[in-house]
Amino acid sequence: MKLLKLYLCAALMAALILSVGCGSSPEPESKVEEPEPAAESAPPKEPEPEAAPVETAKLEVPKPEPPKPAPPQPKVKEKPVVVMETSKGTIKIQLEDERAPGTVANFLQYVDDKFYDGTIFHRVMPNFMIQGGGFGPDMNEKPTRDTIQNEATNGLANLRGTIAMARRPDPHSATAQFFINHKTNQALDKEHSRDSWGYCVFGKVIEGLDIVDSIAQVPTGNKGPHGNVPLAAVTIETVRREK
Repeated sequence: MKLLKLYLCAALMAALILSVGCGSSPEPESKVEEPEPAAESAPPKEPEPEAAPVETAKLEVPKPEPPKPAPPQPKVKEKPVVVMETSKGTIKIQLEDERAPGTVANFLQYVDDKFYDGTIFHRVMPNFMIQGGGFGPDMNEKPTRDTIQNEATNGLANLRGTIAMARRPDPHSATAQFFINHKTNQALDKEHSRDSWGYCVFGKVIEGLDIVDSIAQVPTGNKGPHGNVPLAAVTIETVRREK
């Protein structure tokens, strides 16, 4: 009996399997999409030879020239200055050595020789001039060197505060004596003088014009043959070149 049951079961299973295989339509196979072939890439190009660099004409920019040094300016010659120490104060005088070279050289020689030390202003006339450089306090005239040529043609005028050479009637008779104009005296200039020569201006007061004014106001009188002599001596203590 057991064998029979086994046989029947086996037969039943076989029948089922056959019925399933014959009655059902097979499902379509799913189509597997094959990937499209990749586009064929172009063969790599051989590198083109590099073009030789074209030489361009170089424009040379001119270098700016260094600035030329300015030409040296001619040194302005300084005019000589003398310092006159008086019993009334200090007078500083600038000399015109280019306009009156002979006169200035003569005056400076007397300065360097200390000729003027201890002399006096022996003739003082307010609103005209103060004169000195030739007499001592005893009113004795000092011996001098030779006379000099009159340089009154130099164009310098006898203005207030200028210094000029004193002289005798002979136009070329000046030696050491000088005067300082207390005011402008055109009558002493060559163009206006009676002898057509005039009196040579060779410098001007640059400091101490107030001292000139003070000297011009001192009381005066006569001493022997000399008039307009200060009653109390106004002494020129020293005259020196300014250092």
